[in-house]
Amino acid sequence: MHANYHIRTARETDLPAILDIVNHIILTTTTNYSYEPETLNDRQRWLQQQQAGGWPVIVAELDGQVIGYGTYGAFRNKIGYRYTVEHSVYIHQDFHQRGIGRALLEELIRRAKAQGLHIMIAGIDTENKGSVAFHEKMGFEKVAHFREVGYKFDRWLDLIFMQMRL
Repeated sequence: MHANYHIRTARETDLPAILDIVNHIILTTTTNYSYEPETLNDRQRWLQQQQAGGWPVIVAELDGQVIGYGTYGAFRNKIGYRYTVEHSVYIHQDFHQRGIGRALLEELIRRAKAQGLHIMIAGIDTENKGSVAFHEKMGFEKVAHFREVGYKFDRWLDLIFMQMRL
């Protein structure tokens, strides 16, 4: 329990709220390089794939409303990368700066350690200064800067990788 919200494993009934969060991010930010909003079917397939892979999907819930979610999954799909994961944490736009991202990431780190994983990666658009600072505070270090590898909103975007040794 953190403040007046709590973190728990996601359920199928959380998908509409998760969909709202991710679609707002897709349509308004460079945090996610997708262009088109996802559908509920897309998110249902995503949840099934995460669960089938043994990857956690967790949510932050406040008064019955999902206000953020987090997950991690395979960094790359070759056996030699099996101890490395890439994570995502997304918070509803009305609930930023309340410690929710920290609580979700702390739970993801706890679960990754329990699974015997070794490295957690964050892929972050360089314009997202808040996420870079947040990950630094959480103990991640910048390890790579890829210039102009993304394109969205009629401009080239730089991506950085940050990592944490679990």
